[in-house]
Amino acid sequence: MFYRAIHRFKFGGLCALIAATAMLSSCGGQKDHATPAAATSATPATITSAIAVPNLVDVIKADPRFSILAEAVVAADLAGALSGPGPLTLFAPTNDAFALLLAELNVSKVQLLADKALLASVLSYHVLPAKVAKADVPVGKAITTLQVGIFKIDSVGSDLVVTDGRNRTARITQTDISASNGLVHVLDKVLLPANKTLIETLQTKPELSVLIETINAAGLAGALNAAGPFTLFAPTNDAFAALFAELKITKSQMLANPALITTVLNYHLLSSRVLKAEVPVGSPIKSVQGSTFVIDAGFVITDQLGRKSKITATDLLASNGVIHVIDKVISPPVR
Repeated sequence: MFYRAIHRFKFGGLCALIAATAMLSSCGGQKDHATPAAATSATPATITSAIAVPNLVDVIKADPRFSILAEAVVAADLAGALSGPGPLTLFAPTNDAFALLLAELNVSKVQLLADKALLASVLSYHVLPAKVAKADVPVGKAITTLQVGIFKIDSVGSDLVVTDGRNRTARITQTDISASNGLVHVLDKVLLPANKTLIETLQTKPELSVLIETINAAGLAGALNAAGPFTLFAPTNDAFAALFAELKITKSQMLANPALITTVLNYHLLSSRVLKAEVPVGSPIKSVQGSTFVIDAGFVITDQLGRKSKITATDLLASNGVIHVIDKVISPPVR
């Protein structure tokens, strides 16, 4: 009985299969084919357009390393700007970077996020109004941010290192994260825009105290606090001591001649910001005083009297310019 039932089931199933095949063959002979609706409902173009490419804000919100940055962007009302068409470049500090900043400023996260003006200034200082990939970074040159302040990026070994307006440094730990409206580069420190002028920056350097005295005696402090930007070649205290010995005068005698020191100081000043990487090596450089000097490939200055002065430190950034430290006072032509 069992085997007969199995036989009947197999025979019946085969007959049904033959009948179904005949029906399909008959339908296939028709010239009009109805296209199933599901086949036309989605094309490759439609599928692609349905996939949203993340913008800069989406990128940082999706990455847990940037949760504090994402909070700060919202608190500063910058989410709209960073979601716009761009292109923009965002230097993104990690949560660890913000933790270091909070300790440096001695504030809590709540206090930081409550200071909307500070947040807006600091965060816009991390944004460039252009798409700048790692390969396109202008190494050593001034980079202007959305905040208007500048910073520079140097190549140090295998690293790219940012120097901010307060002469603090941050390392770029990851580059070229793509977004629909730009790129993200990851930082291990939060950058801060400059908060000191040339004069205020000089005042933080004890080895430049005689220069400060000279500037005050010449009445040039106001000029060096102006908007600029300027480049100041700053002689050290030792440089002034060497000048006094060379001219056989005392500091008091020099400071008593404001006309002379004004001429000399203006010869150390340029009416534009020139970072080390932007120095026109071997070409005459015109000073505010009007006379020129030349800087060679070894960063040694030759003044109008043929005297030499070595640049010993470069790119000390200020809100209104940059300072390069020199080991000799340079002199314009003697009239």
